[in-house]
Amino acid sequence: MAKPLLISGIQPTGRLHLGNYLGALKNFVELQNAGDYRCLFFIADLHALTENPDPKDLHENIIGLAKSFLIAGLDPKRSIIFQQSKIQPLQELKWILSTLVPPGELLRMTAFKEKVLQALKPEEREKLTKEGYDQIIENTNYGLVEYPVLMAADILIFNGEFVPVGKDQLQHLEFARMLARKFNTRFGATFAEPKELLTKTSRVMSLTDPEKKMSKSQPEGCLFLDDSPADIKKKIMRAVTDSGSEVKFDPESKAGVANLLSIYEALSGTPIPELEKKYAGKGYGQFKADLADLAVDALAPFRDTKIADAKIKSALKTGDAKAKKLADAKMKVVKTKLGLL
Repeated sequence: MAKPLLISGIQPTGRLHLGNYLGALKNFVELQNAGDYRCLFFIADLHALTENPDPKDLHENIIGLAKSFLIAGLDPKRSIIFQQSKIQPLQELKWILSTLVPPGELLRMTAFKEKVLQALKPEEREKLTKEGYDQIIENTNYGLVEYPVLMAADILIFNGEFVPVGKDQLQHLEFARMLARKFNTRFGATFAEPKELLTKTSRVMSLTDPEKKMSKSQPEGCLFLDDSPADIKKKIMRAVTDSGSEVKFDPESKAGVANLLSIYEALSGTPIPELEKKYAGKGYGQFKADLADLAVDALAPFRDTKIADAKIKSALKTGDAKAKKLADAKMKVVKTKLGLL
């Protein structure tokens, strides 16, 4: 019996940070090595176009992300690693799926609203009128509107059965399930309804503002995978905690410490209750110093490993061909159901 197919991707939008690693990449490697799934991991370069990247930067980021995949431990012999834009049937399926979706449904997506309003300050959001919101929408990149349709096509074109996601992606995954159900109901059983695999460390928060997710837009609170040891230690030692000294996991009253404990657990494999016992009575200084050393060691491969571009491009070319073969086969079924073949 064939193993279930699992699929997920990361956008090549710049330097990867610790949140990308713990929330996605590290989990990808663990899922691959578990041997329970047929794994497809892709570089979501089409999704990245919604950020209007510089072409030269995008090309470099694609190669850089593929390199990070390999350094982290993804193996082209055990997983299919590919570039999203190389899979032409994706565009056909995205169009087909878009004919099943009312525009209003896309405009109501929570992630879409958050994206278009992210530049506004909290007080500006509170004062925003319907007319003001409509004006923002009129000037919004349409790629952000149809993002969920492309994401659904990413999954359904390969008949993906499982998708590792954080909680903030659950609405998009439910949208993909809804589209699969709509198509299946109208044209007959064609697509699997994908299920989520929630990542344990799905949200790594900023070191300087633990109420917000770690983001490259706030570099002072962000640990990049290729940061120098000195930068890693400086950022962690300056990380926001609180006026107390107890190393205790309490997301409500000690959000900064809770975030650091979650990072420590994810990097070391040591459960948080054991870490609380280890640092009982020792204060934040020793705890942060040890976490900094741990992070320096854990991220060393991303600083030090050299991989030739030719090897990276070869891995992608092999993965592209394998992924395209799967996509072509599914599109043949889809077109037959639609009467296009």
